[in-house]
Amino acid sequence: MLGIIGQRVYNWAISNDPWTNVYGLARSLMAISLAMTLILNEARILFLPAAGQEEYPQCKGNISVFCMVPPDYFYLDIVRWLAIVCLIVVATGWRPRITGMIHWWISYSVQVSAIELDGGEQVAAVLTLLILPIVLTDRRKWHWEKGEEKGLYSDRSIYSRIVALSSLMAIRVQVAILYFHSSVAKMFEHTWINGTAVYYFLQDPMLGLNSFFLYLSKPILTSAAVVVPTWGTLILQLFLFGALFAPKRYWKYFFIAALLLHEVIAVMLGLISFSIAMIAALILYLRPIEEEFKYLNRLHGLGKIIKVLEMISRNKEPRESKSIPNM
Repeated sequence: MLGIIGQRVYNWAISNDPWTNVYGLARSLMAISLAMTLILNEARILFLPAAGQEEYPQCKGNISVFCMVPPDYFYLDIVRWLAIVCLIVVATGWRPRITGMIHWWISYSVQVSAIELDGGEQVAAVLTLLILPIVLTDRRKWHWEKGEEKGLYSDRSIYSRIVALSSLMAIRVQVAILYFHSSVAKMFEHTWINGTAVYYFLQDPMLGLNSFFLYLSKPILTSAAVVVPTWGTLILQLFLFGALFAPKRYWKYFFIAALLLHEVIAVMLGLISFSIAMIAALILYLRPIEEEFKYLNRLHGLGKIIKVLEMISRNKEPRESKSIPNM
């Protein structure tokens, strides 16, 4: 029995390459989402005293990067901009092994130290942790590149693939649980059960729609049709949980439906960074890792361009130039 299981695990590792631009795009989107939050919000907005927590940033019992400097907005803004630069580097896809840990540390630090956050930062903090086994076993220079076939059948490669693929499975389970919990938690609120929750939520003066979208939505919100977006959200989230057990050929339909949901949230409620983070989660959840985004393969040429520029800066000609005849 152990021999059969071992053979199946071996075949699983051989036939699946976890280091593709699928997970690379998800990493870049998470980095962009968090970078947007840090760029658009100064330290005095992100780090504030809260009820029962007078110190800022919150540093008790954590290893936040924002706790490495004095609790002064001048120093916190310096760290904030350093974090933004690091996140931009992460988004380029350079050296996943190096930038993966940095990405997680920044996401973790924002989550534990800042006050004014939405669910996107929480999702990113969890996913950047769960994705660490994938980035730490990724030997590519850029996460846009195709993996090398050299050494595919070596023990090191097999073990690395098993670790990375297991991490990807854990991420899929985590995202499925996220949607399941979101749906079930709503069922304990009577406004979601009677179909009126969207009516109250979208008219909230702080979290709801702006005057333009509220005017357009008024006919639906004030009629019996309000149950459609209310119950529709519950049903869709339950279906997204069920996608965990669906065959791969159906994943794209779940992905499109979820993408529409989060894009509507982004446009109508202004939760841009949250929606970008959730799109990253959906890519890891509902995009088969082996189905690379073909148009992104061109980005791996960025590494070659940088290499050529480095050689030129050292007064060396690129190797390819030797094949060009003199004119």
